[in-house]
Amino acid sequence: MQSRRHFLKSSILIPAAMAGSPMLSMLNPATAYGMDSSGYRALVCVFLFGGMDCHDTVLPYDLASYNSYSQIRSSLLAAYQGTPGGSSRARAALLPLNPSTAQFGSRQFALPPQLAGIHQLFEGGNAAVIGNVGPLKEPTSAATFSNNQAMLPPRLFSHNDQQSTWMSFAPEGSQLGWGGRFGDAAAAAGGNINNTFSQVSLAGNTVFLNGDHVSTYNMGTDGVPSIGLIDFAGSSFSPALQALARDHFSSQNSIRENLFERDFINISRVSLDANDTLDSALSSGPSIASAFPASPLGAQLRAVAETIALRDTLGASRQVFFVGLGGFDTHSSQANDLPGLQQDIGDSIAAFYAATQELGVADEVTTFTAADFGRTLTVNGDGTDHGWGSHHFVVGGAVRGGDIYGNLPVSELGHDRDAGNGRLIPDVSVEQYSAPLGRWFGLNESELSAALPGLASFPAGPLNYI
Repeated sequence: MQSRRHFLKSSILIPAAMAGSPMLSMLNPATAYGMDSSGYRALVCVFLFGGMDCHDTVLPYDLASYNSYSQIRSSLLAAYQGTPGGSSRARAALLPLNPSTAQFGSRQFALPPQLAGIHQLFEGGNAAVIGNVGPLKEPTSAATFSNNQAMLPPRLFSHNDQQSTWMSFAPEGSQLGWGGRFGDAAAAAGGNINNTFSQVSLAGNTVFLNGDHVSTYNMGTDGVPSIGLIDFAGSSFSPALQALARDHFSSQNSIRENLFERDFINISRVSLDANDTLDSALSSGPSIASAFPASPLGAQLRAVAETIALRDTLGASRQVFFVGLGGFDTHSSQANDLPGLQQDIGDSIAAFYAATQELGVADEVTTFTAADFGRTLTVNGDGTDHGWGSHHFVVGGAVRGGDIYGNLPVSELGHDRDAGNGRLIPDVSVEQYSAPLGRWFGLNESELSAALPGLASFPAGPLNYI
């Protein structure tokens, strides 16, 4: 039989209009946490569903490395050459990166022209590249991997499981994400007047935002979630019938003895009140002048910016946002499909950074990318297959930008980070990637260890990108 505790924690799976409840966010004030919750901080996770090809995102640029890359990817580069306007992967078309440190010797790197927005932020010191990040249980090499001597994350190369592992350190079915654990620490420290809006998703229900004491508030790019019957009543019936429809969903004047029923009614009431609060704030909030692209990711990040603008009204000083973009499972037609997706990423993140500058919070908002996995260096004709490690971007005024952190393995096959076919074994675990974000968010080392339980398995490297 399902327990009441399990019901409360899994209530995020009910329809979106009911998913904004803080549920168990009234914590025991005796719980002592040391998190610094002063000022305002927001984390924005941009999840790239399907697994963006890291080898087609941060490309080799020095001539020797580019030539090696071109030989391995000859069929894919030929497909790019056949696209309208010619190849955006020709070396002359790439945007070279000029990192502030020279840790890679004579090797150089570049971004495709579609990521010009990210490139400009990198060169301006407001974006960093974090190389070869992915789920790990322990430091792993090609030798320990091939000899079955490494403890590996379960269900590698599976979309759903690796999405969940990135978000929560466990395969599909996990209930708590590291963004939610960060939110738990903020809630325990009294970081928000109202925890309802501490965890906000523009991409549906996600384990990433769920903690023991905070849960996902789902909203859409056009505002608060809705209940169809209430909306229909509002447009078709008298005010009295509109009120009856709302009372039905909030079970007004209803007294129930069953604890499950009472919990569900409470969730419904709090969710409806939260929707009203956000709807009212959005209708009277400041407009954002920064121009966003008319694209899926652009619309989501605009909504995030509009919500951040309401932070004082919503009583939120610590927020975690989740947005998502799909289409990165490029087993075929990569040359036709990936550039448009990358254009959306580059233009939308650049527009969002400009909006944070407009709002005066560029130093208080950090955006970072994540994905199921990277892809193989080898190609299957006109596409690539599931990989493991991948390269990611972190953007914000507080980022120590203009540099590359982690490792960018050589564009060759059979090296010590190759699990086969150029599938990269991560150098940087997800815990190592997320730890600097948690510290910047305000978590102390004890809270960070609780939020990232696998962190102790990895050496504390120089990943101080923020």
